[in-house]
Amino acid sequence: MDLALVFSAVLLLSLACQWLAWRVQQPAILLLLLAGIVIGPVLDWMHPDALLGELLFPFVSLSVAIILFEGALTLRREEMGDNARVIRRLVSSGILINWVVVSLAAYWLLDLREPIAAVLGAVSVVTGPTVIAPMLRTVRPSRPVAAILRWESILIDPVGALLAVMVYEYVLASLSGGGLGQTLLVFSQTVLMGLSLGFLGGYGTGVVLRKMWLPDYLRNFSVLAMVLAMYAVSNHWFHDSGLLAVVVMGLVMANMDGVDTSSVLEFKETLSVVLISMLFILLAARLEPRALLGLNSMALVFLAVVLWVARPLGVWFSTRKSRLRWQEKVMLSWMAPRGIVAAAVSSLFALKMDQLGIEGAQRLVPLVFLTIIGSVLIQSLTSRPLAKWLGVAAPPATGFLLLGANPFARALAQALMRQGVRVLLVDTSWEEAQSARMAGMEVYYGNPLSEHAEQALDLTGIAHFLAVSPYRQMNTLAGYHYITIFGENNSFMLYEPVESRRSDSGQLWARLPNLFDGASSYGRLAKMMQAGASVKETGLTEVFSWDEYCARQETGSLPLFAVDPKGRVHLFSEKARFQPEAGWRVISLVQPEARGAQESSLPESSPPSRPNC
Repeated sequence: MDLALVFSAVLLLSLACQWLAWRVQQPAILLLLLAGIVIGPVLDWMHPDALLGELLFPFVSLSVAIILFEGALTLRREEMGDNARVIRRLVSSGILINWVVVSLAAYWLLDLREPIAAVLGAVSVVTGPTVIAPMLRTVRPSRPVAAILRWESILIDPVGALLAVMVYEYVLASLSGGGLGQTLLVFSQTVLMGLSLGFLGGYGTGVVLRKMWLPDYLRNFSVLAMVLAMYAVSNHWFHDSGLLAVVVMGLVMANMDGVDTSSVLEFKETLSVVLISMLFILLAARLEPRALLGLNSMALVFLAVVLWVARPLGVWFSTRKSRLRWQEKVMLSWMAPRGIVAAAVSSLFALKMDQLGIEGAQRLVPLVFLTIIGSVLIQSLTSRPLAKWLGVAAPPATGFLLLGANPFARALAQALMRQGVRVLLVDTSWEEAQSARMAGMEVYYGNPLSEHAEQALDLTGIAHFLAVSPYRQMNTLAGYHYITIFGENNSFMLYEPVESRRSDSGQLWARLPNLFDGASSYGRLAKMMQAGASVKETGLTEVFSWDEYCARQETGSLPLFAVDPKGRVHLFSEKARFQPEAGWRVISLVQPEARGAQESSLPESSPPSRPNC
């Protein structure tokens, strides 16, 4: 079989699954797994072991190392927020409780040998942002629940993989015939090797990036080479310490002062998407038909224990003495879909244990895939109704996502925040992001189109997207991305020439309406801010009506939005179909000379400054 043709077909199939998942706003993992099962066990079109031979094991190992490094590179200590203690418990004591319960269930219900049951319990505790992030957008639970689930999913990937490595090492030491002392010695050596090499590799690579000893075009390549080298060297010196080494390496680099990992992270995210997609299809295609058919009713009972016994026990223990309501604890207990690390690590260890001749190793992967598919399916279908029934579904979204943290964006954000709505700013400029953060605003620093933003951006309560950055291409691309999330009636951008808007594959994209008067570009707004413009609020009454307000407007004044008596925000745009009435408040960007003019009486023949008047 032509290997190049097969890989090309797998890539195209991966792309189709990822695109379909994006369109239906569901985790891609489910479609990738189903695609792999169809072309493998069902249709018998692909046999990864025969196709790749001895290359399969190194490919899976190196791919998992890159995925875990990319996950660790997103972890910053300060980003846990107010729920740090609950999150720490979930990824420490909560993991241990899950592991013990799932291992015992596998041993008693499935009649697995102790080593296989222990490894199955370890790899089954991992959720992951690749499945949690799309589900949170659909379910929209309350902010505490969403924040805890999101950060738990990011942290638990490397921690859960580390637990699996530790358990596997313990199993190997036990099988070698050594006593408890030898087992602890092997375990300690593995951890020490992984921690030491990971710290040295992460710190050394961070110093190289911080001192800019490499040209820009070699930064991403050098980090990738160092990650793979660190994994290989650590494993060569001491078996299976490589995963721990790359996780520690990512953690060290993510938390070093003065190390800009944004470009590295963006490159690793793209690479991780490719690897995740191919891994899921290849690993699912490896499943033996008889292994799938051998999953009996006790396997379903095991799945029920994983979802509805082990997870609630871990959450209950982790959230004790917290401020969370019992309804929020139930929601946390319900949402725990398994992800890529569970699939990849289980396949990796199954290959190793099968090579060692451990009986029952071939049952590990089908059981893990059953847990992944079952958890994603059940929780995707039931989490939203459950959140509504428990009263922990977020209220109707009213917030704003602003692309840009420049002076105008900050002024607009402050005006919106004074109306009691949530505002989240996104910017690729560190200086602008820091200025917004110092002003007390919620800011995401990075590319809004990146895989990291897809996973880390908390869009709870957000209903509108406003592109107000100085970067025309970014405004347009982000607009076309977020219009699929918020809809064309809630997505806006600053004025751009029609010819700068693009269409893809001949498809006519919905045109994002221009903000405010429909003709205000970023350049005009920046000039107004430089001239000392500020935000002013004007109340409308029966005497001072909307018509009177429009008649008094000068060219130095730009209405931004209006607030009705119920506190709802209405944006002015070229497609606005509302007219403020008595009791409404109009918020405008006003220059100093215009403020003075507004305070004086103007002739009734003064022309309105905007079409919506």
